[in-house]
Amino acid sequence: MRNDFLVLSALWLIAVPLIAVYVWPSFIWAYVFVIPFVLWGLYDMFQKKHAIARNFPIVGRTRYVMEWLRPKIYQYFVESDRDGRPFNRLFRSIVYQRAKGVNDTVPFGTQFDVYAEGYEWMNHSINPKDPHHINHDQRVLIGGKDCKQPYSASVYNISAMSFGSLSKNAIEALNGGAKLGGFYHNTGEGGVSPYHLEPGGDLVWQIGTGYFGCRTKDGGFDAHHFKETASLPNIKMIEIKLSQGAKPGHGGILPAVKVTEEIAKIRKITAYEDVISPPYHKAFSTPVGLLQFVRQLRDLSGGKPVGFKLCVGNPSEFLGICKAMLKTGILPDFITVDGGEGGTGAAPLEFSNSVGMPLREGLTFVDDALRGFGLRDAIRIIASGKIVTGFHIARALSLGADLCNSARGMMMALGCIQALECNKNTCPVGVATQDKELMAGLDVEDKRQRVARFHEETVHSFVELMGAAGYGDCSRFDRTSVFRRIVMDKVKRYDEIYPPLQHNELMTEATIPEGWKKWMQTASPETF
Repeated sequence: MRNDFLVLSALWLIAVPLIAVYVWPSFIWAYVFVIPFVLWGLYDMFQKKHAIARNFPIVGRTRYVMEWLRPKIYQYFVESDRDGRPFNRLFRSIVYQRAKGVNDTVPFGTQFDVYAEGYEWMNHSINPKDPHHINHDQRVLIGGKDCKQPYSASVYNISAMSFGSLSKNAIEALNGGAKLGGFYHNTGEGGVSPYHLEPGGDLVWQIGTGYFGCRTKDGGFDAHHFKETASLPNIKMIEIKLSQGAKPGHGGILPAVKVTEEIAKIRKITAYEDVISPPYHKAFSTPVGLLQFVRQLRDLSGGKPVGFKLCVGNPSEFLGICKAMLKTGILPDFITVDGGEGGTGAAPLEFSNSVGMPLREGLTFVDDALRGFGLRDAIRIIASGKIVTGFHIARALSLGADLCNSARGMMMALGCIQALECNKNTCPVGVATQDKELMAGLDVEDKRQRVARFHEETVHSFVELMGAAGYGDCSRFDRTSVFRRIVMDKVKRYDEIYPPLQHNELMTEATIPEGWKKWMQTASPETF
């Protein structure tokens, strides 16, 4: 569109005087109308703050007209999203405002129907703590007994998004924002690219079923290549991806149009062919095998924290992993729980909508299972799945998480407008595309500032909520911290909706809760 505008402008500027001289002298007055648009378009092309206007001069400005109109139809937006549509426009607006450093307060009170089923709120204290006296750099130390290089992580970080799915400009801006803000950036399963490394931000290297970046010719795991990359100082932790919320039980998808020569080289695959990762790992096939793989990666990386990510499916399979932890004595340093509501650039419709345990159920289940086996204190839990506000962080921590990841929120901070073109290579703001002309619209310097600012403001809001609750530390949240309206005249606390298991409750037959007995009977450390 940028090149088209230049060509069209040049034609107009040449054509008008020619027509005026040879055909119709009065036509020269067309300059009065043409030149302002040309100048406006040129300004759009070279400004750096608005990617969509940079890529689509003048035309892209219609989006900002709609933003101006938004307060006038605000109630429609809120009401239309209450039925579970992909992303609540209210939260999207909050992300944009925080990323841009704009005042994110709203007039006229609560924007939701507080008597509607599903409305949630958290406790506050009559004796709150002054947020100015609370450390705003809330961090969690990750690393168990076998970890030689524990990592102090921010309570809020960038979730997994691969280079390939996202453009190099988007990756550089995300990692640059992580560097500025002191939080980590998960690479996604597409391997570690130069654009992850050059900005200098902390990285969590995700190893998926395709083993991109540490892959043998036949698609297996290559220990030598893994060791070379894992030893890089930017890489702070390793995450084995078992499944993701958007398409659990299904391999990753990268359409051929996005598989450039550069991406193929990084992933060690063939360019311009669809990349469909296997739905399962070749390096292991049992719970015991998974934990042996955890130990292998920890040893090869020099003792960095190693964990795994999953969307919870069959409960007995996760309990089998817990049994394998007791049997082998090998513990992951962290477990990332992704909710079935998690997003992606490409997934089969049925998998996106109807497969995988939602975050609240998955998070409480993993927390309870680890408590029941006496393992909870040794393993950190990371929550991922539509976590975009300070309250979302507080809610996830109340349900059992130690810290959180966000993909959706960070993409919004980059300038994503949810055009739903991620799988077509035509993202109009240059975030989810390999089209060089489109990605040029995303200015790395401006967007890394926005990513860092969004993180800072969101953590700040979380700390203010923490102070309002009377807590001085993020570890104080538990299931007594949040209420949920079940029906109009009935409210329950989270500990009533999800009664927590006690320490070691699953260790003896007599204390296993009735609802857990069938899962425990079929759970085996030797088989999934």
